[in-house]
Amino acid sequence: MTPGDTAPDFTAPTQSGEALTLSGLRGQPVVLYFYPKDDTPGCTQEAKDFTTEAKPFNAAGARVIGISKDSVAKHGKFIAKHDLGVTLVSDEATTICEDYGVWVEKNMYGRKYMGIERATFLINAEGQIAQIWRKVKVKGHVEAVLAAVNAL
Repeated sequence: MTPGDTAPDFTAPTQSGEALTLSGLRGQPVVLYFYPKDDTPGCTQEAKDFTTEAKPFNAAGARVIGISKDSVAKHGKFIAKHDLGVTLVSDEATTICEDYGVWVEKNMYGRKYMGIERATFLINAEGQIAQIWRKVKVKGHVEAVLAAVNAL
């Protein structure tokens, strides 16, 4: 998947249990950020950083959506615990992660396992991928994404 490709469409439940369909958000930029797990240090910081910058993203007309394989209930608890201002989508079957190429083999201390690669996709108002960040480092990432949104 490369910039210019049409973003794979999906319908999946948010933290409130309602269905979100990506193609239903056409007409506005969408930031899809994939992260490994709710309530872990890096993932919590990333969600807090997107929450801190919610006003500038909203001012740019952009919708920010986090995706992991955590359940709807876990997403709800994660948002409540940290007062997060982002929409979280549950991808328990990892279908969306696979479509975006972020369900990958990981290696930690010699143990191989499948997991989500931290990655962000900026989708323009026409539904095309405008920019991709792979193997994201949390520090400074949200600012880079916001700059790209403002450059659309």
